[in-house]
Amino acid sequence: MACYLGFVTQAICANFVPLLFMVFHENYKISFGKLALISTTFFFTQLIVDFICAKAVDKIGYRPCIVAAEVTSGLGLMSLAIVPDLLPSPFIGILISVIIYAIGSGLTEVLASPIVEACPFENKETAMSLLHSFYCWGSVAVILGSTVFFTCIGLDKWKILAVLWSLIPLANIYNFVTCPIEKLTDDGEGMSMGQLLKTKFFWLFIVLMVCAGASEISMSQWASAFAESALHVSKTVGDLAGPCGFAVCMGISRTLYGKFGEKVDLSIFMIASGILCLACYLLAALAGIPILGLIGCAACGFSVGIMWPGSISISSKIMPRGGTAMFALLALAGDLGGAAGPAILGNVSQATGDNLQAGVLAGIGFPIGLVICVLLARKKYRE
Repeated sequence: MACYLGFVTQAICANFVPLLFMVFHENYKISFGKLALISTTFFFTQLIVDFICAKAVDKIGYRPCIVAAEVTSGLGLMSLAIVPDLLPSPFIGILISVIIYAIGSGLTEVLASPIVEACPFENKETAMSLLHSFYCWGSVAVILGSTVFFTCIGLDKWKILAVLWSLIPLANIYNFVTCPIEKLTDDGEGMSMGQLLKTKFFWLFIVLMVCAGASEISMSQWASAFAESALHVSKTVGDLAGPCGFAVCMGISRTLYGKFGEKVDLSIFMIASGILCLACYLLAALAGIPILGLIGCAACGFSVGIMWPGSISISSKIMPRGGTAMFALLALAGDLGGAAGPAILGNVSQATGDNLQAGVLAGIGFPIGLVICVLLARKKYRE
């Protein structure tokens, strides 16, 4: 329950502010290029946290770190309602709040997966996919809950909603304080960061995670603005059909694999997902009919569902002694993709006259790279 709610918290941190991109653009006069910097700052902060965790978590301990994750997540979301209006530049205030809750999100990302991996499940790959599905269902809850709030209460009251979302991580502190936490490896048995970085095959996993993170986050972060700006639909329709449809399809993909994954070859499933993801990016970018573009956005969620947890499962199966350092570096790589992908889409869009369809088309290289990496790792995985 603690880890599931931790991933729900991470979904809140990653998805709430992107729903407000057009609000920031219109009310605070923040350009698309600067809006892209918000997502980049979020994932770059997580990247730094990932790097620090690779060295520090085993010394400090899992419990203090994961509790700190919930505290910073809650405070960061709450400050989003206060700090921007206290500074001369609201944009700087938004970035400060994003950095605070990104610290918590980064800690959760590094720690929740190995905590679940250390549990005595028979099929760890399906358990990992089920854990990551709660990020998707959390995203759905954030998008649906926010849409209902904006419709009933008003978009101008978004600061109240930011405070309400902050209560979830603050309440989850109790769960992480009291729950049992097992170690992933015995003391001294896990590989160090240096040992991992000297292993040539590990660099393939790094590239795999970069592509997985970029494929997933690029579309999810820009889906709302893409639906409103490029497809010319209302904010309510855009949020429900864009990021919400994306999250639902991603959750279905991860839940299905979590239930029936033991009957499926993970590497084959990931290759097929990468090909489908490429098709979805092309459909969203090139379709001249709004409904087809929305279908491309939503179906992309199903295609990327297995990429992040699947990449972690393949890596941990091939390198079982990777330990906390491996999970931290993989999270770092995923966040690097998550930082670079939306930035590329946003800046390409701005360079082409705020054309978000051109930005989405620039993202087709991410799923192509993932398929190549899985093909290279497949033989070793099956052995």
